[in-house]
Amino acid sequence: MSHNTYESPFAGRYASKEMQQIFSSQNRYSTWRKLWVALATAEHELGLSVTQEQIDELKAHIEDINFERVAEIEAQTRHDVMAHNMAYGEVAPGAAGIIHLGATSCYITDNSEVILMRQAFDLLRRKLLAVMKNLSEFAYEYRGLPCLAYTHGQNAQPTTVGKRASLWLQDFVIDYQDLTYVNDGLRLLGNKGATGTQASFLRLFDGDGEKVLKLEKRIAELCGFADVFDVSGQTYTRKEDMRILNVLAGIAQSAYKFAQDMRLLQSFGELEEPFGKKQIGSSAMAYKRNPMRCERIDSIARFVICNAMNGAMTASTQWLERSLDDSANRRVALSEGFLALDGILNLLIDVTGGITVNGKIIEKRLMDYLPFVATENILMEAVKRGGDRQKLHGSIRRCSMEAEMERREGGDGGLLHRLASDPAFRMTEEEMRAILKPSDFVGLAPLQTERFLEKKVAPLLKDYDESVNHSVINV
Repeated sequence: MSHNTYESPFAGRYASKEMQQIFSSQNRYSTWRKLWVALATAEHELGLSVTQEQIDELKAHIEDINFERVAEIEAQTRHDVMAHNMAYGEVAPGAAGIIHLGATSCYITDNSEVILMRQAFDLLRRKLLAVMKNLSEFAYEYRGLPCLAYTHGQNAQPTTVGKRASLWLQDFVIDYQDLTYVNDGLRLLGNKGATGTQASFLRLFDGDGEKVLKLEKRIAELCGFADVFDVSGQTYTRKEDMRILNVLAGIAQSAYKFAQDMRLLQSFGELEEPFGKKQIGSSAMAYKRNPMRCERIDSIARFVICNAMNGAMTASTQWLERSLDDSANRRVALSEGFLALDGILNLLIDVTGGITVNGKIIEKRLMDYLPFVATENILMEAVKRGGDRQKLHGSIRRCSMEAEMERREGGDGGLLHRLASDPAFRMTEEEMRAILKPSDFVGLAPLQTERFLEKKVAPLLKDYDESVNHSVINV
């Protein structure tokens, strides 16, 4: 790595080597050559003047790309595809005359982008499953641990730690389903020609349209795809890029929500992200345990979410059968979007696999507020003992307000003491306190969590690949 030139943080700091390799120059341009081989192979099989010897020569030189020579040619031609075409011909001179026969540049660029993104989707899918597995195990382990819930950022009725984790997990399940749907529907552009009419190929096959269609189908098969776009201009519709970037943005949104919740809970002291023995929380405040991983997740997630607008803007501004204002944008938006989300998933795997649960703090925060939540149960018990509901309700309202004001002034509030002091309740403070069993106030949270994990998550996790955890870097 040179320290005198700029390097994308996604390559040098955040993304895994596996994702970097997918979008590397070597993989991209060897994929170009594989597409030229697929084109030549299909043309040979359908009777054009392309020999098996030429195909074999092309295959022998798929990987040995001389990037310096390509740069020299591109500096002269100002055309990246033709530079690679000519450089390929120099190392495979016997096949130089048939490389790119009948095709236009987008046969190479568009089809290769789809191939690379499918490779990238596969890596993201496996990492997303790893996150889901971690959260699934966490949710199950803590499905019955009561904790204070929060609505509007304020104390609310209790839930459980595991049930809250199931909310995070549900978002990722939705993302996984969206990713799978879009990935499974990926298609190649095919060999559509300069304006999508396949006119050049129709001429090559002397007007035999069936052979043109067979050529396209065979190229897709050779590249491992079941289908191509039915119609196109020079490029495949850029709405496809929009859909892909939206999938990335959707995962980033879920990651942001999870990490933001973790940051809030860590500020309360309830949950904590992993913290290394030699980790430094602050250069100034040595005692701090900052949630730096979750902060980094949110930071990168904002980029991925905003990046989705590139796909939407590009799709909406294409002229007629094509314009070139998509090209430079897509070079950045697609690859950097995948690299950025890969970095987020690396962090998510690390964080979700090592969440610390501070049970004593969770219990204290819950018990401090539980008397307020329990007033309805206390009211019903007092009515059973002969009390007047309306008068009791008024007393609860008055005592609750007084207790809350005292809490805000630094006191303990003493709500139960205040209520027990009212003879209308006919209950002692000890009897009221006996009602404060946290598990009685979480409703169906444990059962909801178990059912969700069993019915919706477990079937997806059958494809989980443990080896993906070992590719996580720079967390």
